[in-house]
Amino acid sequence: MRIRCWGSRGSIPVSGKKYLRYGGNTTCLEIRTKDDKILIVDAGSGIREAGSSLMADGYRDITLLLTHAHWDHIIGFPFFKPIYSSRVNLDVLTCPFANTSTKEMLARIMAVPNFPIKFDYIRANITYQENSFDSYRLGSMSITPIALSHPNRGTGYKFEEDGKSFVFLTDNELGFKHEDGLEFQDYLEFSKGADLLFHDAEYTEEEYSRTRTWGHSFYKDVLKLAINADVGRLGLFHHNQERMDSEIDDIVKDCHKIIKKSGKKLDCFAVGQAMDFWL
Repeated sequence: MRIRCWGSRGSIPVSGKKYLRYGGNTTCLEIRTKDDKILIVDAGSGIREAGSSLMADGYRDITLLLTHAHWDHIIGFPFFKPIYSSRVNLDVLTCPFANTSTKEMLARIMAVPNFPIKFDYIRANITYQENSFDSYRLGSMSITPIALSHPNRGTGYKFEEDGKSFVFLTDNELGFKHEDGLEFQDYLEFSKGADLLFHDAEYTEEEYSRTRTWGHSFYKDVLKLAINADVGRLGLFHHNQERMDSEIDDIVKDCHKIIKKSGKKLDCFAVGQAMDFWL
């Protein structure tokens, strides 16, 4: 399993020299299975570059998996080049969306007056799997969902292949249980023994005192989860739009101090745009 990050920023894309190392694109991951199946997770602004790369490499069969319907996770969909090619087959897997189907939600992004090109101009062969699934298999990889603790609902996922596991819990608030969300212990059990965990770690303690209930986590809560779940590697994700590279580095350094005091072994880092991971 290969995981490539095309965007790890939260809320809105950013640019400038203060954001170069971790990047400014919002959430988008590309996962390639050992049998070369392509899964794109979320359609944040990073999906533009992902789509260009896939088209250049000649991929025509793509699966898109969405965690939830908030703007920063779907904003890049109209700029995903594969949807304008009649040779592309796009299978869209759904999560629970608020009061709409997946197709209606995506079409709304391109509706007048939001976008100049109509949704009907899409030429790809798109199928929508509107029913939630307990588990799903994409080639050699299995996908297991879990409800996120986030406003308007959302879904996290565990990806498993050849005994290796990757857990992706973006936009998940560990310090507050939202409607349909779960308890801290549930996310701990879901992440137990994962080789790699990406988790929302948007806020510092001072920030979280003002933003509790907004749907994102204080990074020390995330570190506690990873340590107690015996995770192999922890990637801090969904970086705040105001967070400069140097400030992200400070958070990682603080995590390293806490890990050292705990006596546990955990590789902790911040997930950045263009990073690759192999399991």
